[in-house]
Amino acid sequence: MKTLKWLGWITVSIMLLALTGWKAAAQDITGTWYNAEKDAKIQIYKSGEKYYGKIVWLKNPNDANGNPKKDVKNTDKKKTNEPLMGLLLLKNFKKDNEKEYSGGTVYDPKSGKTYDCNITVKSSTELSIRGYIGVSLFGRTTIWTKAN
Repeated sequence: MKTLKWLGWITVSIMLLALTGWKAAAQDITGTWYNAEKDAKIQIYKSGEKYYGKIVWLKNPNDANGNPKKDVKNTDKKKTNEPLMGLLLLKNFKKDNEKEYSGGTVYDPKSGKTYDCNITVKSSTELSIRGYIGVSLFGRTTIWTKAN
């Protein structure tokens, strides 16, 4: 009888741990990620309660003249002389839950435009980056992969 009680307590304990303590670890977006084209690496980091991302590597960091590439397509003419290396692409994201981040913006240096954005963790090696104007329904999604 004591053995059955003991097995019952072990079973209950395992079930409670499975429901509360053994959850999969929350997916963390911090780290370095390749963009979809794999021609840039973006480091995502947390500052305070918000998340940001900046370019830390470019496959082709220099222009045709051998100078560091600049943000030439920026719609703000004052920023067109800023280097792409170190450029802040992701701004002001807040963590909604284990897999979703929202409230931020993504800057696309290829078009010079900034979009509202949501980030969804697809797996420990993939992020879904959804840029949009106004409503998320009307936007574009790209997949970033974890860089080693």
